[in-house]
Amino acid sequence: MLAIVAGTGRLPGALSENLTLLGKDHILCEIDGFEIENPCDAPVIRFRVEQLAHFFTTLKDRKVEEVVFAGAIHRPKIDPTAFDPETLKLAPKFLAAMQGGDDMILRVVLSLFEDAGFTIRAAHEVAPDLLPMPGVLTNVSPDTKDKTDAARAAEVTATLGVADVGQGCVVQQGQVLACETLPGTDWMLAQLANAPFSARPDPSKGAGVFFKAPKPGQDRRVDLPIIGPATVDAVAAAGLGGLVLEAGGVMIMEADVAIEKANTAGLFIWVRDKTTETA
Repeated sequence: MLAIVAGTGRLPGALSENLTLLGKDHILCEIDGFEIENPCDAPVIRFRVEQLAHFFTTLKDRKVEEVVFAGAIHRPKIDPTAFDPETLKLAPKFLAAMQGGDDMILRVVLSLFEDAGFTIRAAHEVAPDLLPMPGVLTNVSPDTKDKTDAARAAEVTATLGVADVGQGCVVQQGQVLACETLPGTDWMLAQLANAPFSARPDPSKGAGVFFKAPKPGQDRRVDLPIIGPATVDAVAAAGLGGLVLEAGGVMIMEADVAIEKANTAGLFIWVRDKTTETA
């Protein structure tokens, strides 16, 4: 049996749909305070972080052996008075991780599940179609300026990732216009769209790119970046020329819809293979 520890967004529901089509039994697990989508009406277990040990016992009682993490989960508010006795033993390790970046929290969470005997599966293992093949997915292709901006954006994003800051940025004509931080991609692109500034380069000389990639050394079983139709809309609203995704590192939700929106807006979606691209 596989359990989907679900956050917000479409990904948990998409995985549930895929597993249902394959005839595979699964359970959705909803963290207290994070309402999830359940398109296939799968069984749901609700739990609190402060009662993680009890949650582990519940999963084992349901014969769960594998766990996949899916969807956006913002840092939960921890109530020290809500810990059960067994979870209280895990609290120092977890609370220490909460003082660090997202990668630190994920590493600790993964270790807790693995120590409890569960195998962690990646979302793209459960639904491999979500991970696009390298190449240009749209009618429009990136030009030389776009490829140069993409290379610059890849360098910047890698640097941000080493510092456990974000998974993307916007570059136009070599200038970094925005970097993804804790508020996320949607917020970053919305700020760029709603706050034009005089120093922004002339778009006729290169419209710029939105670049997305995992953090260096990131455990790709969890928190693999995701884009979807809404991301394409946000990139268009920000006045950019297209989206660049690191091959093997970014999933696309509702890919057909996202590609259609990009074609309609005259944008490109380029799945860039960093091992073969030098510019």
